Amino acid sequence: MKVLLIGFGSIGKRHCEVLSNFSKIKKIDLVTKQDIKNKMCYKSLDFVSDLNQYDYFVISSETNKHYEQLQFLEERVKDKLIFCEKPLFEAKRELKIKNNRVYIGYVLRFYPLLAKLKEILSHETVLSVNVRCGQYLPFWRPNTDYKNSYSSKKDKGGGVLLDLSHEIDYIQWMFGEFDEINSYQVKVSDLEIDSDDLTILIGKTIKGIFVSLSLDYISKITHRDIIVETLNYTYVLDFILNKMIRKGKDGKEKSFEIPNFERNFMFEKMHTDVLSKRKNVCAYKEALKVMNTIAIIQEQNNE
Repeated sequence: MKVLLIGFGSIGKRHCEVLSNFSKIKKIDLVTKQDIKNKMCYKSLDFVSDLNQYDYFVISSETNKHYEQLQFLEERVKDKLIFCEKPLFEAKRELKIKNNRVYIGYVLRFYPLLAKLKEILSHETVLSVNVRCGQYLPFWRPNTDYKNSYSSKKDKGGGVLLDLSHEIDYIQWMFGEFDEINSYQVKVSDLEIDSDDLTILIGKTIKGIFVSLSLDYISKITHRDIIVETLNYTYVLDFILNKMIRKGKDGKEKSFEIPNFERNFMFEKMHTDVLSKRKNVCAYKEALKVMNTIAIIQEQNNE
Protein backbone atom coordinates (compact mmCIF):
# COMPACT_ATOMS: atom_id res chain seq x y z
CA MET A 1 0.00 0.00 0.00
CA LYS A 2 1.26 3.46 -0.95
CA VAL A 3 0.27 6.67 0.86
CA LEU A 4 0.31 10.27 -0.35
CA LEU A 5 0.49 12.63 2.64
CA ILE A 6 -0.58 16.17 1.77
CA GLY A 7 0.84 18.78 4.15
CA PHE A 8 3.80 18.22 6.47
CA GLY A 9 3.30 20.50 9.46
CA SER A 10 3.12 19.19 13.03
CA ILE A 11 0.00 17.09 12.43
CA GLY A 12 1.30 15.82 9.09
CA LYS A 13 4.49 14.67 10.80
CA ARG A 14 2.42 12.84 13.41
CA HIS A 15 0.42 11.02 10.71
CA CYS A 16 3.66 10.11 8.93
CA GLU A 17 5.19 8.77 12.15
CA VAL A 18 2.12 6.66 12.93
CA LEU A 19 1.62 5.31 9.39
CA SER A 20 5.31 4.42 9.11
CA ASN A 21 4.67 1.69 11.69
CA PHE A 22 1.97 -0.01 9.61
CA SER A 23 3.42 -3.15 8.00
CA LYS A 24 1.00 -2.99 5.07
CA ILE A 25 2.21 0.52 4.12
CA LYS A 26 5.30 0.21 1.93
CA LYS A 27 5.84 3.85 0.97
CA ILE A 28 4.75 7.34 2.09
CA ASP A 29 5.26 10.22 -0.35
CA LEU A 30 4.68 13.86 0.59
CA VAL A 31 3.10 16.96 -0.89
CA THR A 32 5.05 19.75 0.77
CA LYS A 33 7.27 22.67 -0.16
CA GLN A 34 9.83 21.35 2.29
CA ASP A 35 12.69 19.07 1.28
CA ILE A 36 12.47 16.01 3.49
CA LYS A 37 15.37 13.58 3.52
CA ASN A 38 14.62 10.11 2.14
CA LYS A 39 11.12 11.15 1.01
CA MET A 40 9.65 11.80 -2.41
CA CYS A 41 8.33 15.36 -2.11
CA TYR A 42 5.99 17.11 -4.53
CA LYS A 43 5.60 20.89 -4.32
CA SER A 44 1.84 20.60 -4.93
CA LEU A 45 -0.76 18.06 -6.06
CA ASP A 46 -0.39 19.35 -9.63
CA PHE A 47 3.16 17.95 -9.69
CA VAL A 48 2.06 14.38 -8.92
CA SER A 49 2.23 12.63 -12.29
CA ASP A 50 0.31 9.49 -11.32
CA LEU A 51 -2.19 9.89 -8.52
CA ASN A 52 -3.59 6.41 -9.13
CA GLN A 53 -0.43 4.78 -7.80
CA TYR A 54 -1.60 5.70 -4.29
CA ASP A 55 -4.11 3.72 -2.27
CA TYR A 56 -4.54 6.09 0.68
CA PHE A 57 -4.53 9.88 0.64
CA VAL A 58 -4.03 11.82 3.88
CA ILE A 59 -4.87 15.54 3.84
CA SER A 60 -3.15 17.29 6.73
CA SER A 61 -2.85 20.77 5.27
CA GLU A 62 -4.27 24.04 6.60
CA THR A 63 -8.06 23.99 6.92
CA ASN A 64 -8.64 26.57 4.17
CA LYS A 65 -6.97 24.22 1.66
CA HIS A 66 -9.10 21.16 2.39
CA TYR A 67 -11.93 21.96 -0.01
CA GLU A 68 -9.66 22.56 -2.99
CA GLN A 69 -7.57 19.46 -2.31
CA LEU A 70 -10.55 17.19 -1.73
CA GLN A 71 -12.18 18.45 -4.92
CA PHE A 72 -8.90 17.91 -6.82
CA LEU A 73 -8.73 14.28 -5.69
CA GLU A 74 -12.44 13.59 -6.19
CA GLU A 75 -12.16 14.71 -9.82
CA ARG A 76 -9.01 12.67 -10.60
CA VAL A 77 -9.12 9.37 -8.69
CA LYS A 78 -11.76 6.75 -8.05
CA ASP A 79 -12.38 4.07 -5.41
CA LYS A 80 -9.67 5.44 -3.14
CA LEU A 81 -9.55 5.99 0.63
CA ILE A 82 -9.13 9.64 1.56
CA PHE A 83 -8.50 10.84 5.09
CA CYS A 84 -8.88 14.55 5.83
CA GLU A 85 -7.83 16.28 9.03
CA LYS A 86 -10.50 18.08 11.02
CA PRO A 87 -12.32 20.36 10.57
CA LEU A 88 -13.58 19.42 7.14
CA PHE A 89 -13.69 23.02 5.84
CA GLU A 90 -13.26 26.55 7.21
CA ALA A 91 -16.97 27.23 6.51
CA LYS A 92 -19.94 25.31 5.20
CA ARG A 93 -19.26 24.14 1.64
CA GLU A 94 -21.08 22.02 -0.92
CA LEU A 95 -18.91 19.21 -2.25
CA LYS A 96 -20.47 15.92 -3.30
CA ILE A 97 -18.28 12.87 -2.85
CA LYS A 98 -19.25 10.04 -5.20
CA ASN A 99 -16.03 8.53 -6.47
CA ASN A 100 -14.14 7.89 -3.25
CA ARG A 101 -14.57 7.16 0.47
CA VAL A 102 -13.70 10.12 2.67
CA TYR A 103 -13.16 10.09 6.46
CA ILE A 104 -12.36 12.93 8.84
CA GLY A 105 -9.77 13.07 11.64
CA TYR A 106 -11.89 13.47 14.74
CA VAL A 107 -9.44 11.42 16.74
CA LEU A 108 -11.14 11.79 20.15
CA ARG A 109 -13.57 9.10 19.03
CA PHE A 110 -10.66 6.74 19.65
CA TYR A 111 -9.84 8.02 23.13
CA PRO A 112 -10.42 4.90 25.28
CA LEU A 113 -12.28 6.56 28.15
CA LEU A 114 -14.62 8.43 25.81
CA ALA A 115 -15.38 5.19 23.96
CA LYS A 116 -16.06 3.54 27.32
CA LEU A 117 -18.32 6.41 28.40
CA LYS A 118 -20.28 6.15 25.16
CA GLU A 119 -20.82 2.44 25.71
CA ILE A 120 -21.87 2.94 29.35
CA LEU A 121 -24.30 5.72 28.47
CA SER A 122 -26.06 3.53 25.90
CA HIS A 123 -27.71 1.86 28.91
CA GLU A 124 -28.60 5.09 30.75
CA THR A 125 -30.96 8.05 30.46
CA VAL A 126 -28.82 11.13 29.83
CA LEU A 127 -30.19 14.41 31.17
CA SER A 128 -27.49 16.99 30.51
CA VAL A 129 -23.94 17.36 29.23
CA ASN A 130 -21.32 20.01 30.05
CA VAL A 131 -18.23 20.10 27.80
CA ARG A 132 -15.17 22.35 28.26
CA CYS A 133 -11.91 22.72 26.39
CA GLY A 134 -9.45 25.57 26.87
CA GLN A 135 -5.76 26.39 26.66
CA TYR A 136 -3.86 29.64 26.33
CA LEU A 137 -2.92 29.88 22.66
CA PRO A 138 0.75 30.92 23.24
CA PHE A 139 1.18 27.68 25.26
CA TRP A 140 0.03 25.44 22.38
CA ARG A 141 3.21 25.38 20.36
CA PRO A 142 6.00 26.60 22.69
CA ASN A 143 8.67 26.75 19.99
CA THR A 144 6.69 28.92 17.56
CA ASP A 145 5.17 32.40 17.64
CA TYR A 146 1.43 31.95 18.10
CA LYS A 147 0.79 35.05 15.95
CA ASN A 148 2.15 33.17 12.93
CA SER A 149 0.08 30.01 13.45
CA TYR A 150 -2.98 29.25 11.36
CA SER A 151 -4.98 29.21 14.61
CA SER A 152 -4.57 32.97 14.90
CA LYS A 153 -5.79 33.68 11.36
CA LYS A 154 -9.47 33.61 10.54
CA ASP A 155 -8.88 33.39 6.76
CA LYS A 156 -6.82 30.21 7.22
CA GLY A 157 -9.52 28.45 9.22
CA GLY A 158 -8.26 29.41 12.66
CA GLY A 159 -10.24 30.17 15.79
CA VAL A 160 -11.45 27.96 18.63
CA LEU A 161 -14.72 26.98 16.99
CA LEU A 162 -12.89 25.29 14.12
CA ASP A 163 -9.70 24.35 15.98
CA LEU A 164 -11.58 22.59 18.77
CA SER A 165 -14.45 21.17 16.75
CA HIS A 166 -13.52 17.74 18.16
CA GLU A 167 -15.93 18.61 20.95
CA ILE A 168 -18.83 19.30 18.57
CA ASP A 169 -18.18 16.05 16.75
CA TYR A 170 -18.13 13.84 19.80
CA ILE A 171 -21.18 15.56 21.30
CA GLN A 172 -23.18 14.79 18.16
CA TRP A 173 -21.66 11.30 17.86
CA MET A 174 -22.71 10.42 21.41
CA PHE A 175 -25.83 12.48 22.06
CA GLY A 176 -27.35 13.31 18.67
CA GLU A 177 -27.29 16.31 16.39
CA PHE A 178 -28.11 19.72 17.77
CA ASP A 179 -31.76 20.69 17.40
CA GLU A 180 -31.56 24.06 19.17
CA ILE A 181 -28.51 26.33 19.55
CA ASN A 182 -27.80 29.64 21.25
CA SER A 183 -24.20 30.78 21.00
CA TYR A 184 -21.46 33.38 21.32
CA GLN A 185 -18.40 33.30 19.07
CA VAL A 186 -16.17 36.21 20.06
CA LYS A 187 -12.66 37.60 20.45
CA VAL A 188 -12.34 38.82 24.04
CA SER A 189 -8.65 38.63 24.99
CA ASP A 190 -5.59 40.76 24.23
CA LEU A 191 -4.11 38.03 22.02
CA GLU A 192 -2.80 39.40 18.72
CA ILE A 193 -5.13 37.34 16.54
CA ASP A 194 -8.11 38.04 14.31
CA SER A 195 -9.90 34.74 14.99
CA ASP A 196 -12.34 33.88 17.79
CA ASP A 197 -10.75 33.00 21.12
CA LEU A 198 -13.97 32.11 22.95
CA THR A 199 -17.03 30.18 21.79
CA ILE A 200 -19.88 29.36 24.15
CA LEU A 201 -22.93 27.31 23.23
CA ILE A 202 -26.07 26.26 25.04
CA GLY A 203 -28.36 23.92 23.17
CA LYS A 204 -30.45 20.79 22.97
CA THR A 205 -29.98 17.71 20.80
CA ILE A 206 -32.56 15.75 18.83
CA LYS A 207 -32.55 13.27 21.74
CA GLY A 208 -33.75 16.02 24.08
CA ILE A 209 -30.42 16.24 25.91
CA PHE A 210 -29.35 19.67 27.15
CA VAL A 211 -25.76 20.62 26.31
CA SER A 212 -23.44 23.44 27.33
CA LEU A 213 -20.12 23.87 25.54
CA SER A 214 -17.20 26.23 26.16
CA LEU A 215 -14.12 26.46 23.92
CA ASP A 216 -11.30 28.95 24.42
CA TYR A 217 -7.73 30.05 23.66
CA ILE A 218 -7.58 32.12 26.85
CA SER A 219 -7.34 29.74 29.82
CA LYS A 220 -3.90 29.66 31.44
CA ILE A 221 -4.90 26.41 33.14
CA THR A 222 -5.32 23.85 30.37
CA HIS A 223 -8.52 21.86 30.68
CA ARG A 224 -10.51 19.40 28.60
CA ASP A 225 -13.37 17.56 30.21
CA ILE A 226 -16.96 16.41 29.98
CA ILE A 227 -19.55 16.12 32.75
CA VAL A 228 -22.60 13.96 32.07
CA GLU A 229 -25.66 13.86 34.30
CA THR A 230 -27.90 10.80 34.03
CA LEU A 231 -30.85 9.68 36.12
CA ASN A 232 -28.64 7.54 38.31
CA TYR A 233 -25.08 8.85 38.02
CA THR A 234 -22.76 11.76 37.41
CA TYR A 235 -19.76 11.11 35.16
CA VAL A 236 -16.70 13.36 35.01
CA LEU A 237 -14.12 12.56 32.33
CA ASP A 238 -10.86 14.52 32.42
CA PHE A 239 -8.89 14.17 29.18
CA ILE A 240 -5.82 15.83 30.74
CA LEU A 241 -5.62 13.52 33.75
CA ASN A 242 -6.77 10.50 31.68
CA LYS A 243 -9.30 9.70 34.37
CA MET A 244 -13.07 9.25 34.61
CA ILE A 245 -15.13 9.20 37.82
CA ARG A 246 -18.67 7.91 38.24
CA LYS A 247 -20.66 8.80 41.34
CA GLY A 248 -24.10 7.43 42.13
CA LYS A 249 -27.07 8.49 44.26
CA ASP A 250 -25.68 6.36 47.09
CA GLY A 251 -22.53 8.51 47.16
CA LYS A 252 -20.26 5.70 46.04
CA GLU A 253 -17.56 6.49 43.48
CA LYS A 254 -15.85 4.40 40.86
CA SER A 255 -12.85 5.58 38.86
CA PHE A 256 -11.49 4.54 35.49
CA GLU A 257 -7.93 5.49 34.50
CA ILE A 258 -5.46 5.09 31.64
CA PRO A 259 -1.91 4.87 32.98
CA ASN A 260 0.93 5.98 30.69
CA PHE A 261 -1.42 7.00 27.88
CA GLU A 262 0.28 8.00 24.62
CA ARG A 263 -1.52 10.28 22.14
CA ASN A 264 -0.27 8.36 19.10
CA PHE A 265 -2.39 5.42 20.28
CA MET A 266 -5.54 7.24 19.15
CA PHE A 267 -4.08 8.08 15.74
CA GLU A 268 -3.00 4.48 15.26
CA LYS A 269 -6.49 3.21 16.12
CA MET A 270 -8.10 5.81 13.84
CA HIS A 271 -6.00 4.91 10.79
CA THR A 272 -6.48 1.21 11.52
CA ASP A 273 -10.24 1.80 11.48
CA VAL A 274 -10.08 3.69 8.18
CA LEU A 275 -8.02 0.93 6.60
CA SER A 276 -10.20 -1.90 7.92
CA LYS A 277 -13.72 -1.93 9.36
CA ARG A 278 -14.48 1.83 9.31
CA LYS A 279 -16.70 1.35 12.38
CA ASN A 280 -16.07 4.45 14.51
CA VAL A 281 -14.15 6.88 12.31
CA CYS A 282 -16.03 10.04 11.32
CA ALA A 283 -17.57 9.60 7.86
CA TYR A 284 -17.88 12.45 5.38
CA LYS A 285 -21.63 12.85 5.97
CA GLU A 286 -21.09 13.08 9.73
CA ALA A 287 -18.41 15.73 9.22
CA LEU A 288 -20.88 17.70 7.10
CA LYS A 289 -23.26 17.67 10.08
CA VAL A 290 -20.47 19.09 12.25
CA MET A 291 -20.01 21.81 9.62
CA ASN A 292 -23.77 22.49 9.72
CA THR A 293 -23.54 23.12 13.47
CA ILE A 294 -20.46 25.31 12.99
CA ALA A 295 -22.30 27.25 10.27
CA ILE A 296 -25.25 27.92 12.59
CA ILE A 297 -22.88 29.30 15.24
CA GLN A 298 -21.05 31.42 12.67
CA GLU A 299 -24.32 32.79 11.29
CA GLN A 300 -25.60 33.61 14.77
CA ASN A 301 -22.48 35.66 15.43
CA ASN A 302 -21.95 37.45 12.14
CA GLU A 303 -21.73 41.18 12.70
